[in-house]
Amino acid sequence: MDPSHRPSYSPYDYAVHDDPYPVYARLRDEAPLYRNDALGFWALSRHADVARAFRDHETFSSSHGVSVEPSAWGPQAHRTMSFLALDPPRHTRMRSLVSKGFTPRRVKEMGDGILELTRRHLEALLDQGEGDWVADFAGLLPMDVISQMMGVPEADRAEVRRLADLVVHREEGLDDVPPAGMDAALTLVGYYEDMVAERRRARRDDLTSALLDAELDGDRLDDKEVIAFLFLMVVAGNETTTKLLANALYWAARNPAEAAKPLRDPGRVDDWVEETLRYDTSSQMLARLAVRDSTWHGTTVPAGERVLLLVGSANRDPRAFDRPDAYDLDRDTSQLVSFGGGRHFCLGANLARLEARVALGELVRRVRGFEVDHDRAERVHSVNVRGFATLPVRLEVR
Repeated sequence: MDPSHRPSYSPYDYAVHDDPYPVYARLRDEAPLYRNDALGFWALSRHADVARAFRDHETFSSSHGVSVEPSAWGPQAHRTMSFLALDPPRHTRMRSLVSKGFTPRRVKEMGDGILELTRRHLEALLDQGEGDWVADFAGLLPMDVISQMMGVPEADRAEVRRLADLVVHREEGLDDVPPAGMDAALTLVGYYEDMVAERRRARRDDLTSALLDAELDGDRLDDKEVIAFLFLMVVAGNETTTKLLANALYWAARNPAEAAKPLRDPGRVDDWVEETLRYDTSSQMLARLAVRDSTWHGTTVPAGERVLLLVGSANRDPRAFDRPDAYDLDRDTSQLVSFGGGRHFCLGANLARLEARVALGELVRRVRGFEVDHDRAERVHSVNVRGFATLPVRLEVR
């Protein structure tokens, strides 16, 4: 193949942020193991390869984090990314302890709180009949759910949300976290330090207290580990769910026949959530460190190299999904890899699905239809995450 015609992929490329799927299709067909020398990574794009790599933690280590950004990649990544950046046995210990505070029962019990917050944020938007779905709803709900879960007082939530947004915002031409994001991260960590110190003195019925009390064979989390997990939830649990809620509305509006299904039958909201997760997932890629040689498509990836697992591409692979570029709520989505796989399968998957189900379920019960102003919609620019910064909507209230 003429090198000039080789597919080219960079997670920093704004054209990729706008629409990565044509690039992914070329990678899957022409370079299923892709090499980017300039940025120093390999990439796997086919569904079978991505799923296999997720399960093979002995070859693909999470010890350096999951993002290619210089400040987020390296042996210290666990300080801010918690167990997302650990391997067994440290990962096993940390995840087991955190799971005790993050039980399915605790998540399920949050349903009523999520519904109350959903109604509170949705009400203003329904009254106006139009607004920015991200600024007025999708950007508010997930962070408020997490804050409520952690025990952040209501008076502090708007500020915590503002800081969290700064932490994840990216600027064009800058291949790393902007200075404002660095400052916000430090401020947020300081806030959680104070909160953890307060809970050490007096427990409450919240996740922060549950994490301090979590015990496994006499082992407990120390303050730094609790703070790192709280910070991880802000980065991993907040932004991805905001993007899921906006992606769901955007693609339903672009596919009116599909939107009609949950609007006619709210029981189809689950299918709406799952197909959105497959079709245009919030987390487009996750990085791993190869700790031993492995061979893919006739080429060996040497130990010590960085490998990107292109989740967004795997979910559109025709080898795994029939007519993958069609947004179809009737399809079987059980093969999706949006929440990773293996030992690092997303701990927050149940919470993300519950939030989306409650929020979109309430929406279809309250509106007859919705329109998105596609021309004024603005995408977010992020290395790992795909979604909208602004999504103007008009709602037709029932």
